[in-house]
Amino acid sequence: MINHPAFNGSREKTMRIIHIADTHLGFAAFNVLDADGMNLREKLIYEYFLQAIDQIIQSKPDVLVHAGDLFDQVRPKTRSYITVLEALERLKNAGIPVVAIAGNHSMSKTRYTVSPFSVLEYYGAELHAAYRYRYVRAELGGAVFHLIPNMLRAEDYRRAFDQIEISGESRNILVTHGLASTLRDRRLRTVAEHEIDSTMLSDQFDYIALGHFHAQQQVADNAWYSGSLEYFSYGELHDQKGALQIDLDRRTVSCISLPHTPMMDAGTIDCQIKTPREIMLDMKEVLSAQVYPEKAMVQLTLENISREKSRGIDYRTILAGTGESLLHLHLRKKLLEDESPLPDQQGLDEIDYVKEFRGFVTRKGFSPRETAFVASTGEQILQEVALMQGEQTDAP
Repeated sequence: MINHPAFNGSREKTMRIIHIADTHLGFAAFNVLDADGMNLREKLIYEYFLQAIDQIIQSKPDVLVHAGDLFDQVRPKTRSYITVLEALERLKNAGIPVVAIAGNHSMSKTRYTVSPFSVLEYYGAELHAAYRYRYVRAELGGAVFHLIPNMLRAEDYRRAFDQIEISGESRNILVTHGLASTLRDRRLRTVAEHEIDSTMLSDQFDYIALGHFHAQQQVADNAWYSGSLEYFSYGELHDQKGALQIDLDRRTVSCISLPHTPMMDAGTIDCQIKTPREIMLDMKEVLSAQVYPEKAMVQLTLENISREKSRGIDYRTILAGTGESLLHLHLRKKLLEDESPLPDQQGLDEIDYVKEFRGFVTRKGFSPRETAFVASTGEQILQEVALMQGEQTDAP
């Protein structure tokens, strides 16, 4: 537990909240299907999410706060809606209200697209949501929740923030979604990722619940990212997953482990003086040395491997040898020459296409004027395409 002196514990009514974010319901990967033809990665996320909700209900919080990216798409899949409605039903029966905001993944990219949250408002559960590009104030049980969803433009956050009137009679909790300026070097490079000005992380609030960054991270005395419930890339391998429980009376924040698809590191094999055959034998030995949880995602790193040796390894044999117990085996190759991952090891969602295009144009040897024109025009088109893709992605 971590004590926060910024919390004001003088008010009579106590409140205990649980803070989660970035559930990304509908996310699919690995092209592995279950017996019914559903993407297995997607199915496991649904199942573990509902198990997490059940565990949260057992904790009996006064309020459940979801700080954005409930869905992975602005037009969620039918199964995603069903899963959320099931969760809301369980929370309603337990008498637990929900406070939620739209994140950049589940926020419509224009003012003319209907938000998935507008559908959820027809449900009978107590849901207080902000998703219409404006600040929302919600009062629950002696606390005021100040909700700022993902916005169209970075400057819109400040306009929304300036509308906040701090209550002197109640506890004040800010809920918003974006990347804190102190973490700007850890951008996720996703569509509509906006930076949160550090001045918004004010000590006027009893607690600030943040979403977007997938690791549990404290960024101010009273401000935390709860992180995502699930692992969505191997870059998150060493992140702590789960929820945060905040006791506003005792002024404590504690981490809660919740059910999720396991991700594990199988270790590293130094390939510099080994033959391809020796590397394959080591891979088999390493992978059989421990028992992995059912449907785990596992990463094995091949360090100091040359491109020639990499081509000499029968990876299909290794992958087939893992059997059906693993959901996915990720072979991370670090080249002998530069110790950087091979291009095909990087997830497409982790590539900064604008930056890559800018580097490509610079290397073409155009005149400064031509370079500036091509770069600015191309970057604008890439950003527009990214927004359109985020807007048009729908269920298969």
